Amino acid sequence: MNKAELKSFLDFKVRQYNTPEFIASDPVQIPHQFSKKEDIEIAGFLTATIAWGNRKSILNNADKLMELMDREPFDFVLNHQPKDLDRFDNFVHRTFNSVDLRYFIESLRNIYQNHEGMESIFSGFQQGETLQPAIHHFKTIFFELAHEKRTEKHVSDPLKNSAAKRINMFLRWMVRNDNAGVDFGIWKSLSPSVLSCPLDVHSGKVARKLKLLKRKANDAKALSELDENLRKLDPEDPVKYDYALFGIGVFEKAQF
Repeated sequence: MNKAELKSFLDFKVRQYNTPEFIASDPVQIPHQFSKKEDIEIAGFLTATIAWGNRKSILNNADKLMELMDREPFDFVLNHQPKDLDRFDNFVHRTFNSVDLRYFIESLRNIYQNHEGMESIFSGFQQGETLQPAIHHFKTIFFELAHEKRTEKHVSDPLKNSAAKRINMFLRWMVRNDNAGVDFGIWKSLSPSVLSCPLDVHSGKVARKLKLLKRKANDAKALSELDENLRKLDPEDPVKYDYALFGIGVFEKAQF
């Protein structure tokens, strides 16, 4: 299909999948438990961090995390005492364990107390039409406290050729206002035009079939290629097509 036909097809798929019904089966349902900006941010960031593997397990463990923080994640992050972190001792999601979680809580407190929050970091380090360098700077700040080396693998770095799928998904949630009630759009200092698609096995496979992506690996170079092509279709809101690519890849395997 030509560019106009492709855009029409993908726009239709966005309308099909970018709906409130999407929330029920997606990790975005966890931050949707909250209304306060900082609660949404922290719930979203922690949920996105463990958003790999079995979807039911992701949702169960993310909800367990919220319960462990008394369903007040911002208050817990800011006001916890060292002994409060003992409740995380048995938490594990795949390779993300209590050691990592304890550090994440301490680092988030540092970010809110000393760096004016996560939004401030990403908006402060935005370069040109992309947030990928800002993700690198965010990771540097995130790990400025003493930590175990193993924990660093849980925050991706695009400058090390990672597609940073989970953190790009988190950024989509925070920045993009879809008027459908899925993405939050609470970070007003950033434009949806600088977002990148959360590239994974599903969206990558569909993107290649639609000739939006040639590179075989799902890495930072592939993300850059996909970003360029999606911005040609909609320069103001390119990552809306994540709904189309992911939706087709997950829900239409037999038809596509």
